[in-house]
Amino acid sequence: MSRLTTRAPAKINLTLHVLGRRPEDGYHVLESLVAFADVADTLSLDPGRGLTLDISGPTAGPAGPLDDNLVLRAARHLLAGLPGLTVGAFHLHKELPVAAGIGGGSSDAAAALRLLAERNGLPLDHPAIMAAARATGADVPVCLDPRARMMTGAGEAVGPVLNLAALPAVLVNPGVPVATAPVFKALGLAIGQSLNGAKHPSIAAGADADSVLAAITPARNDLEKPALTVAPIVGDALALLRAQPGCRLARMSGSGATVFAVFTDGECAETATRAVRSAQPGWWVEPTHLA
Repeated sequence: MSRLTTRAPAKINLTLHVLGRRPEDGYHVLESLVAFADVADTLSLDPGRGLTLDISGPTAGPAGPLDDNLVLRAARHLLAGLPGLTVGAFHLHKELPVAAGIGGGSSDAAAALRLLAERNGLPLDHPAIMAAARATGADVPVCLDPRARMMTGAGEAVGPVLNLAALPAVLVNPGVPVATAPVFKALGLAIGQSLNGAKHPSIAAGADADSVLAAITPARNDLEKPALTVAPIVGDALALLRAQPGCRLARMSGSGATVFAVFTDGECAETATRAVRSAQPGWWVEPTHLA
């Protein structure tokens, strides 16, 4: 049985509106336009009887204990729903920063479910696959088929693929891990409370780059302000990106600390990448496209 391999791309929240907290379970209710970047981790599976994981790559160290990795969690949830599946040895090459607001662990988990589905002849919309994704984490369902779409609720409701034009962009992480819980705590919503704000813009399927930008520019990331109290360096990263020629929009992704900027074209994005790397050589800076 040959090795199977897939990419686990960075998930970028182009928008992230927090509507409130559900009274029944306390979860925050979101509306978010999610896109995916070219930069990614890589996950491989050597099919076999056992279930193991090894991790390599530049960000393997901060990825945490192997046994608690979301790749294994996702596989175990799927096995619980479908005993007897062929599993095997997973090999994860980590390129994406950890605790960075770009869904690295969630994308890795979704990649594991994709590989197991491929090996066992299961469609991605199989109920057991979907159940395993939801049980593993709120961001895992949207990462199963990594293409731009709306994510709502606590992350469990995923809209159709939007087929948006790719946006030339730069991702910047200033090297400070930011846990999600303190950011939501800083937002300060009580259970059952709503957060007033402008309605999320509608996004037309197949929209070109200018239309996407016109729609998302008046939108927001409601976690950006509280994240700045947890990690003020996020503001420095945003200011540096906004100062680059050709920057059309700069915003934080997820709960931080990664920020992104959309540029006029790929050449501007490459120029900005060089400038930010020169100004902050210790930061993670990657040119990409978001779609």
